[in-house]
Amino acid sequence: MKLTEPRGGTWRVGHGRSIDLNGPACIMGILNATPDSFSDGGRYASVDAAVAESLRMVEAGATIVDIGGESTRPGATPVDAAEEQRRIMPVIEALAACSDCVISVDTYRSETARMAVEAGAHIVNDIWGAQKDPGIATVAAETGAGLCLMHNGRERETLEDMIADQYLFLNRSLDIARGAGVPAEAIVVDPGFGFAKDGPQNLILLTRLDELQALGHPLLVGTSRKRFVRGAVGREDPEPDIATAATSALMRERGADIFRVHNVAANRDALRVTDAMFRAMRGERW
Repeated sequence: MKLTEPRGGTWRVGHGRSIDLNGPACIMGILNATPDSFSDGGRYASVDAAVAESLRMVEAGATIVDIGGESTRPGATPVDAAEEQRRIMPVIEALAACSDCVISVDTYRSETARMAVEAGAHIVNDIWGAQKDPGIATVAAETGAGLCLMHNGRERETLEDMIADQYLFLNRSLDIARGAGVPAEAIVVDPGFGFAKDGPQNLILLTRLDELQALGHPLLVGTSRKRFVRGAVGREDPEPDIATAATSALMRERGADIFRVHNVAANRDALRVTDAMFRAMRGERW
């Protein structure tokens, strides 16, 4: 079987921090400060509960905690910027005050992104790849925050070949980011599993993930508890964490660098096995 080494390198993020991607797989823990997210909506609605869960994820091995205040599941009720900020800002402020973990804000709004970085966030994670609100790239450039640009097939016609569509969309996002002055070492890209993609399309995308390395940036991936993962195992398990960990291992074999997950421990262990395979292939012995 052909293995594709992750790109590695260093991801430059905000407040003078950087993330080394040359070692073990980097894990981004998901913290939904929402009442209606598809997996854990409402579980971490209080600041204390959200911070406690964030610290648990860091203790389990997460380098990054990604905090979001608006559900992105299909059919979710949109919220305005004020409500999004009401949900996430106290969590970001409290977590930044008690931990030195890297904090990411999951938002597509430039106003929210700027407030979050000023409050202590290091990364802006945009599910619209800076195409819904291009000002978010300006925020990243001016604040020095890391920027994750995600592929999204919603609200537009997509190309039949999904890798061609990835390149079409993500190159447009990269042009916006570069034009705003975001340095290359601050950018990672995300193929957007589950966003306007059916089950087979997601699985084919997983299989062809290595083809996205030619974009020239580290790959951040997020399959955690997605519908296509539940469909692949053939039952409606609301928390299919073992199956998610299997997809993480497969994506690591295909060059992924950063893994956005709910269950940090399960994915950590699966990724350690894949990383051990890479080390063995390089001739290491232990």
